[in-house]
Amino acid sequence: MQELRGFSVPKNFRGGHPVKVQLWWAVQKTLFAWSPQIAYRWRAFLLRLFGARIGKGVVIRPSVKITYPWKLTLGDYAWVGDDTVLYTLGDITIGANAVISQKSYLCTGSHDYLSAHFDIYAKPIVIGDKCWLATDVFVAPGVSIGEGTVVGARSSVFKSLPGNVICRGNPAEIIRERVNSSLAS
Repeated sequence: MQELRGFSVPKNFRGGHPVKVQLWWAVQKTLFAWSPQIAYRWRAFLLRLFGARIGKGVVIRPSVKITYPWKLTLGDYAWVGDDTVLYTLGDITIGANAVISQKSYLCTGSHDYLSAHFDIYAKPIVIGDKCWLATDVFVAPGVSIGEGTVVGARSSVFKSLPGNVICRGNPAEIIRERVNSSLAS
């Protein structure tokens, strides 16, 4: 069982100075969150200002929560929907033309429940190009989702998924291959 009195955050875990962290949280609660829905370039500018790597044409809604933007990469034309949480204790990479729908939660960090002091850790998440995570999808630390994969609404992804498949469930399971409709006709 954990003894939290001995818990400590590892040195450089946040990847930024504590003042930078606090400044980002203030900017996110105000300038980012209060911006008009259509102010996509403004939010991309703010994220870049704090070290995020943001492609062109990115759509990111003002209600998105990002823990540490300097650990975020968004490819060209990626979309991140309302009330999504990008818990960037570790790096999150979202590929070009990928869609992360509303209320999804990408979680790069957790605790080692077997350690005496409930040690915290982070593992990266990679979402491939042209993926679609539908409403309210949870993605666990260390997961990669291959290019073109669709994850159905309210699914939980605890293991990496290959490309070009359709998945759903808790835990998410492969249902079938994703067929390119423009080639199928």
